[in-house]
Amino acid sequence: MTQRVILKELKNLTITERLTIIEAALQLIRKDLQQVEQPFVPTERRQQLAAAAAALLPDYSGGGELTIFTVLDGENFHV
Repeated sequence: MTQRVILKELKNLTITERLTIIEAALQLIRKDLQQVEQPFVPTERRQQLAAAAAALLPDYSGGGELTIFTVLDGENFHV
């Protein structure tokens, strides 16, 4: 169904029916936006952070300072 057809059909409905449809559409949009804003459930996010920490573990457990990262200090990171 195209937008034009939907709008044409809405004209045939009562105001109450139109409001009901609009409310339902807004609920669908809100649900979609929540999924976009929060793509990870807490468990998935925790697993992702744990994997990132495990990947960096050798850098931290080797002892000494983490001077390898100071190479980037002089880089211009402004775009």
